[in-house]
Amino acid sequence: MDTDLITLTGLRVHGRHGVFDHEREAGQDFVIDVALRTNTIEAAGSDDLKHTVDYGALADTLADIVAGEPLNLIETLAERLADACIALDRVDSAVVTVHKPQAPIAHHFADVSVTIERPKR
Repeated sequence: MDTDLITLTGLRVHGRHGVFDHEREAGQDFVIDVALRTNTIEAAGSDDLKHTVDYGALADTLADIVAGEPLNLIETLAERLADACIALDRVDSAVVTVHKPQAPIAHHFADVSVTIERPKR
């Protein structure tokens, strides 16, 4: 079976995740990247949104998760985001990266991220 990739990158959402009180009080921006393994042949042939992943609706779902319940670890956040992705009918697997560019690290750094890959179960 042919598989294709739909990607959504750079979704920036304010959340309150982290192990420190100040992270949960003030919150910070998280940046989400997802790559969804799917088959786009039917969508390409029909030119109809119902035959593919609605990435606008997906962005709303992911943003709601990030802005929702505070979690200690971005690993847990990544898992919840991946679960939402693979719950979609047309998605076979998902690669999710959660970036935490304002992580409380005492040294100069560009980014901290966690990337996970999950197949449909």
